Amino acid sequence: MRRVVIGTAAVSMALSMAACGKAGDKKDDSGSSSSGGGSKTIGLLLPDSVTARYEKFDHPLFDAKVKELCADCKVEYANAAGDAAKQAQQVSSMITKGVKVIVVSAQDSAAIKSSIQTAVNKGIKVVAYDRLAQGPVSAYVSFDNVKVGELQGQALVDALGSKAKKSKVVMINGDDADPNAGQFKQGAHKALDGKVDIAYEQSGLWKDSVAAQKMKAAITQLGAKKIAGVYSANDGMAGGIATTLKGAGISGIPLTGQDAELAGIQRILAGTQSSTVYKAFKPEADAAAQLAVNLLEGKDIKSLATTTQTSGSGDKVPSQLLTPVSVTKANIKETVLKDKVYTVQDICTAEFAKACKAAGLQ
Repeated sequence: MRRVVIGTAAVSMALSMAACGKAGDKKDDSGSSSSGGGSKTIGLLLPDSVTARYEKFDHPLFDAKVKELCADCKVEYANAAGDAAKQAQQVSSMITKGVKVIVVSAQDSAAIKSSIQTAVNKGIKVVAYDRLAQGPVSAYVSFDNVKVGELQGQALVDALGSKAKKSKVVMINGDDADPNAGQFKQGAHKALDGKVDIAYEQSGLWKDSVAAQKMKAAITQLGAKKIAGVYSANDGMAGGIATTLKGAGISGIPLTGQDAELAGIQRILAGTQSSTVYKAFKPEADAAAQLAVNLLEGKDIKSLATTTQTSGSGDKVPSQLLTPVSVTKANIKETVLKDKVYTVQDICTAEFAKACKAAGLQ
């Protein structure tokens, strides 16, 4: 951890208002897209490279939009590789390089508070991206995260159908260090409470390995035959859960996700995952770029950040919230394919060719 307008319509809605979060990454992808500094430099700090979207979509899309809006602006980029301490060092480096605006998706929303305060004390504007960081940030852009959880929970209820009220459900939530995780959980409970029996609930820390361990524990506690469905807060964890379910001989039960990762879409086609949530990357990256450029140029952001969100530190932050979309096998073509997130060739590899044909994708 969203009902539903799909495909390009969702992107159009998100643009008119202008995306599992996930931790735990051993790969160090720190780097920059410019040699830095200067009065028109914007810093972009992303949390990890395990979550496929950040390197494949968010970073290049943000770069492209900044260049479109401000030809002489530069983007200084770094990835925290799942390490909150590394991200704090990266903020310090951005300050030293003389950036004027920092756009940050916090690896740990609370831990980064002091770094944000230091940046603001130096006259730097900070935009929280995808995750609402604590501290005096100037703006926040993300999706309606409570809605994300609602979409996930409702998709699970819908997949269970008439069996829902008698069903024991396992719930694997995200990392509590990510404020989005709490909102996904809130939304999911809104959709699930009173409709299913949540018999086991734990955090998977946004890690497939941890989620797999929690799923194994749930099976041991409840019994394989008693589990009717699984709520997973994102696709990465759903991958670990799906492997555990297969190993336990459990098949044909609904399993949720989020982020519309390629592997998640393929599992939906194969029947080992029932749904995901698509948060269109381009509208979010574009919105963040627009906010950053406006702040750099001293322009008003009220027409962009039309609502407010309260962070964990109690700061009320001007916010721009985009619209998420639930994805099942029935609307893959109208969402991620129509928006060109993936091609049919990307999805329909040899392993999934039969499933793609059955779903009308080939």
